[in-house]
Amino acid sequence: MTAGERAAEQSRLAGERAARLRRQAEQAERSARSWAAGAAGEVRVAAELRELEARGWRLLNDAHWPGRPKANLDDVLVGPGGILVVDAKNWTGRVELRNGRLTQNGYSRVRETTGVLEQGAAVAAVLEPRHRRLVQGWICLVNHPQLRTESADGVRIVGLESLQFAVNILPPLLESAEIDMVFHHLQQLLSGRASPALLNTAAVGLPGHRPDFSPEPAPAFAQESALHDSLAALAPTSSPSTATALFGGSSEATGPFAGQSTAAVPGGRPAKGRRRQQSGGSEKPSGRRRKGSGRRRSRSRNRRAGIVRLIVLAVIVVAFWTFAGNANRSSAVAPSTPQPPTVNSQTADQSP
Repeated sequence: MTAGERAAEQSRLAGERAARLRRQAEQAERSARSWAAGAAGEVRVAAELRELEARGWRLLNDAHWPGRPKANLDDVLVGPGGILVVDAKNWTGRVELRNGRLTQNGYSRVRETTGVLEQGAAVAAVLEPRHRRLVQGWICLVNHPQLRTESADGVRIVGLESLQFAVNILPPLLESAEIDMVFHHLQQLLSGRASPALLNTAAVGLPGHRPDFSPEPAPAFAQESALHDSLAALAPTSSPSTATALFGGSSEATGPFAGQSTAAVPGGRPAKGRRRQQSGGSEKPSGRRRKGSGRRRSRSRNRRAGIVRLIVLAVIVVAFWTFAGNANRSSAVAPSTPQPPTVNSQTADQSP
């Protein structure tokens, strides 16, 4: 590559970086304008709601979202008509309902209505049961002052100029004493330095917090005991000593492993911490054992011992069944003992 080609390549790369930075700057500017418009809309909605305090309503502005430390609630209004969680939106364009769903310029805004429902549910979770049903979720649109409708999922959607009227026509549900009690409770809980935590099912879906409801595997001795009971039910007359010897109930080994130590019998428990014996004194030790190798060998020995026990017990059961069947067949076909013929007394007297 010549010097001119290298310079052209560097110029192309620099142009791509500049275009990427311009796009990022434009996106940051749009985000800043959106946040500024949203903040201005929240200020206007809060000012409109504060005028309702003369009618017995109490306003809690910029409160914590219970259970979500990094989120907030725009306005929480407590008054005669209940408890309103108001989310301010400074949207532009055409806002309407289509089949009961909120849309903006033809795009669905179901996510926003669902978010308002979640805000109301979080506030209701920190109230007592008789006040939870009084919580409502509202969306106030700053740039659509005359709008007043309700979505299919139960979210009230009102414009800025219709907000006070929509609040005032709500039927009375709370007395003055209850309003003060609920408001002070929410104020202490949602206006502190930290968001209140909620114990709910959301913790189940978080990584590292999912409880394990799966049943624990049964230990090896429990599996062998269950197998022993099931086979004993099939062959109740089998020898108890044989079953005891098979499942390690006796300290003495029977069968082909008689006379050997417990460590040599398959299934026998090796001495804890026992090291492999060296073949000669002059050999060097094998060094540090790998972590977990002893446990793997122990599990392997236990599996082999279990297989051997099952095979021996199966042979015993089959032999018992064969012997019992042969005995039944021999008793069925055995000839009866001949009886002496009976002699009639009258016939015997008439004989010469």
